[in-house]
Amino acid sequence: MGCKKPHPILLYIDEGFMIIPNIAGYGATNGVYGGPKITSLTASGEVDTSQLNNNFEVDGYTFNNFERTVYDYILAKLGHPVVRVELTPFQLKTCIDEAITQLDYHAPQWMQQYAVFDASAGVNLYELPPMIVNNINYVVYKKDLLAFNYIPGTLEFDFFLGFWSTNRFFSNLSIGDFYLTQQYLEMARRVLSADGTWEVVGNKYLQLHPVPQATPTPVIVEYRAMNSDTIHPAYRNWIQKYATACAKETLGRIRSKYQILPGPGGGSQLDGQVLLQESVADKEKLMEELTLAIEEPPMFSTG
Repeated sequence: MGCKKPHPILLYIDEGFMIIPNIAGYGATNGVYGGPKITSLTASGEVDTSQLNNNFEVDGYTFNNFERTVYDYILAKLGHPVVRVELTPFQLKTCIDEAITQLDYHAPQWMQQYAVFDASAGVNLYELPPMIVNNINYVVYKKDLLAFNYIPGTLEFDFFLGFWSTNRFFSNLSIGDFYLTQQYLEMARRVLSADGTWEVVGNKYLQLHPVPQATPTPVIVEYRAMNSDTIHPAYRNWIQKYATACAKETLGRIRSKYQILPGPGGGSQLDGQVLLQESVADKEKLMEELTLAIEEPPMFSTG
């Protein structure tokens, strides 16, 4: 006997309905086929983005293996154990979180992930987890060809394509005419078809237009999410270097409180100001590297 598919949770919000959908039978990059609610998805690897920059000094700190590699890298670059590094685990944790946040925000396409859920008829608002909604790229929702639900490979679909390819509207096209035709067809799809559009509401919900008319209606979400298990060593090193720059800033402020420590022979001079200057320069260089060399150009698309 077949297993009955679980129903999504339906909530009533502000005179409308919002759904926490199940993952569709198509599954997700980090999910299970026909698995749990999409809000239960977590990124693969050891980085929990929902917990980034969400710590208090009174919390107990445990560093996973990925964070530990960054932690030890920072201390080594600052001279430990030969030189004492006056930083607490909490301060190092904030530095690591800041570096991961920057890379996660600017994540290029090598961090591309997918999730698919089933929309329901009459409901166009769906809750997504922060991991997805914070890094969403594109949403594919009911992309029909001029509202004719012809299946590729069928005779009807071939006749439809044949009509347009042999029509005089497409004959003797120049490059400029080609782009004008593309714009025309995009507008035609929006006006004449059920071509879906989307927007993010309240940095938590995905709103679909028009309202789905069938249950289920597959919705494919493309988003960026960092996987610390498969991250390229170059990007792991970027996190280490940026976290070190953040640590230099904190350590520089600590050591700048006293310019000279008393001692024999006139005392010793601290390098607080030097660390602050290095931190600013390192961050600028790393952000330039991130936006120019690592992050891909923005994707211009209409959703």
